[in-house]
Amino acid sequence: MSEAVTPLVLSGVWRTFRSGDEVLDVLQGVDLALRAGEIVALVAPSGTGKSTLLHLAGLLESPDRGQVVVGGQDAGRLGDLERTAIRRRRIGFVYQFHHLLAEFTARENVILPQLIAGVPRADARARADSLLGAFGLGHRLEHLPGRLSGGEKQRVAIARALANRPGILLADEPTGNLDVHTADTVFDELLRMVRGEGVAALIATHNDALAARMDRVVTLREGRLVELARH
Repeated sequence: MSEAVTPLVLSGVWRTFRSGDEVLDVLQGVDLALRAGEIVALVAPSGTGKSTLLHLAGLLESPDRGQVVVGGQDAGRLGDLERTAIRRRRIGFVYQFHHLLAEFTARENVILPQLIAGVPRADARARADSLLGAFGLGHRLEHLPGRLSGGEKQRVAIARALANRPGILLADEPTGNLDVHTADTVFDELLRMVRGEGVAALIATHNDALAARMDRVVTLREGRLVELARH
């Protein structure tokens, strides 16, 4: 039996930005592999290339050099339409702000990305109800975002990111807008769901306590990815 494909591999990834005569090498040969069910914390100060790394991993940008391999496919240099199709099938995103559609209910916010991906409506509804129920929102299915608390909105956003059963979850400060207690609760549920679904997750955070609960912690130093030792 062949070895399972690693969901995400970045190999020798460079990203350079130019402004006039100035050249800035933000990422310089970054290597990273995320295994199924593994949750990796990305802890890095602003301005070090954290967002650029997440954008490249999520196929929102293309590397100048190196490979971004998603599900065994070298996807970093594909065209926009091809990258978009891979994102829909294989990658879920969670941001600091929930970005829910205000005119749609919690259930509909989780159904919509599935319909876009071609999932039959009945199946999409069942998946939405299952995910939201797992996040303790079974009684909030028909509520618009304006009637949900901050923690509830972020739970819906995480459910939406997992709706299409992605192999990869990328999160940028997913609890950054929440109070400490709510952040801990939402993060508990995020870890449980990601591990339960066997998703490979890269989660950017400034919260050292949350980072310590993940499987590995990495940072960016002078454009390179460095794994931090556990204490």
